[in-house]
Amino acid sequence: MGTNRIEAFSDGVIAIIITIMVLELKVPHGADLAALGALGPVFCGYVLSFVYVGIYWNNHHHLMHAAKRVNGSVLWANLHVLFWLSLFPFTTNWMGESHLASWPTALYGFDLFMTAVAWYILTRALIGLHGANSMLERAIGADRKGKISVVLYLVAIAASFWEPWVAAALYAVVAVVWLVPDRRVEKVLLTEEQ
Repeated sequence: MGTNRIEAFSDGVIAIIITIMVLELKVPHGADLAALGALGPVFCGYVLSFVYVGIYWNNHHHLMHAAKRVNGSVLWANLHVLFWLSLFPFTTNWMGESHLASWPTALYGFDLFMTAVAWYILTRALIGLHGANSMLERAIGADRKGKISVVLYLVAIAASFWEPWVAAALYAVVAVVWLVPDRRVEKVLLTEEQ
């Protein structure tokens, strides 16, 4: 089967995730900047999670554009990614509301870690379907950024129990690394089209 339905479904779920995250931002109880400042940790968590969801949405688009077809394994692997993404509103809000307390910050990192693991499973399922030396396998390559991200998530989870702000900084560093455009899929697609 083609990739149109998996893309449309994933786009819809991701749009709902972003909507739920923004609905978790509550209006301050006061009318001055101090009241707004109290929401700073929640807003910062929202921004970070919004960036992460955007990164996954962007990479999902590229991944599905490179794929020619999907099967049941790929559909389940995709749902696995969406499951962990769907927990972002909860883990984001808890981390922000607790002002980076250890357990909420660690759980946020665990959610990021599991989403990355699920993403790896999705890419392997797609490569398995399309075969060795497929365009997908060439595009993903050694996936150094993905592997480094997983290691940094684990370090950040451990740091959550020592200095939670270090963990939050590491989560932000991983996001910045992924904000640098990953042109692997685009390069392979351009090569295939020529």
